Amino acid sequence: MDGYGFWALAVIASVLVGMSKGGLPVVGIMSVPLLSLVISPVTAAGLLLPIYVVSDMFGLYAYRHEFDLKVLKILIPGATVGVFLGWLTASVVPEAAVEGLVGLIGAVFAANLLLRRTDPPAKPARLLPGLVWGTATGFTSFVSHAGAPPYQVYVLPLKMPKIVFAGTSTILFAYVNAIKLIPYAALGQLSTENLRVAAWLMVPAAVSVFFGYRLVQIVPQALFFRIVTWALLLISLRLIWQAVA
Repeated sequence: MDGYGFWALAVIASVLVGMSKGGLPVVGIMSVPLLSLVISPVTAAGLLLPIYVVSDMFGLYAYRHEFDLKVLKILIPGATVGVFLGWLTASVVPEAAVEGLVGLIGAVFAANLLLRRTDPPAKPARLLPGLVWGTATGFTSFVSHAGAPPYQVYVLPLKMPKIVFAGTSTILFAYVNAIKLIPYAALGQLSTENLRVAAWLMVPAAVSVFFGYRLVQIVPQALFFRIVTWALLLISLRLIWQAVA
C-alpha cells in the first residue's frame, strides 16, 4: 500500500465512500472494485470499512431528521442476520458467486424499471419481503460492501421522497457497517497497516459526505431516482462482469 498510484486510487475511493454517505446513490459500491486495481479485494474491503464507519457518523448527522422509521425497523433485523451469515460462511462462499447473483438480481430489477411504460403506484413496506431483502443486504455488504442492489430492490418500489430515501439508506448502512467491525476484526481484516492508511483517507471522505448531501438537495427528484436506477443497472452489470472474470 504505497506509491502514487495506490494513493490516487485510495483518495478517489474514499471520496466515493463519503459521497455515498451524503446520500448520493450507489457510488460507494465502486470503491472496492476501484481499489482492487492496486491491492487485493479482501485488503481493499478491510481498508475501506473504517472509512465507511467514520463517514457514517457525518452522514447520520446530516440525515438525523430525514428517514423512514418503519422501513428501518423491518430491514435492520434482516441485515443483522445477513451479516452474521456472512461471517459464518466467509471461508466457504466464493465472493464471485455472491457478486454474480447480486449483479443478476440488480440488473433484472433495474432493467424492468427502465423498460416499464407506466409508473406503478407506491408499494407498502411489507415485513416478509423486507426481512428477505434485508438479509440479502447484510450478507452481500459483509462479503464485498455490495449491499446496495438488494436494498434498492426492496426500497425503490416504496417511492420515498429522495431525502427520506437517502437518509434511510445512510442510517441502515451505518448500522450494518458498525456491526461488521467485530467479525472483520476477528477475520484479521483490520490490521494496523490498514488502520494507519485509513486514518489519512478519512479526511477526504468526511468532506465528501457534505458534498454528496448538497448534491442530493439540488438534484430534481425524478432525475435523482433515474440516476439511482441507471447506477443500479451499471453497477449490477459490473458485478456480473467481475464474477465471470
